[in-house]
Amino acid sequence: MKKFLNRWGFRKTDEMQQYIAFKAQRNALIFLLLALSVWTLYESYKVFAFHTMLNPLPCFLLTGASCIQFFSEAVMSHNAVKGDEDSPKASGLSKTLLLCTVVAVITAIIASAVVLLLVMK
Repeated sequence: MKKFLNRWGFRKTDEMQQYIAFKAQRNALIFLLLALSVWTLYESYKVFAFHTMLNPLPCFLLTGASCIQFFSEAVMSHNAVKGDEDSPKASGLSKTLLLCTVVAVITAIIASAVVLLLVMK
């Protein structure tokens, strides 16, 4: 199987290839978050300016991408320092509370926009 995968170009990556892949993924995540933020703000503007129906898709995608990135980073950093007694552990509770607060605020904004739309009709 190893020879078959090598023939098709699937090889174990070296440090430089891993670094390049990491930078590319980081750039893609930044673009994704910026694009979804702009889309969310545009949808919010349309709701408040023109009294149209709310499209919650960009907000849900933005929140989901942020949560996945946050929890992935938290789990990976926890696993990286699990056996090392010398490294200081960051307060996971404060990070989790901050993320939950952000998610609650975004959810409250969406709920208030929906209620505002229902009252105006």
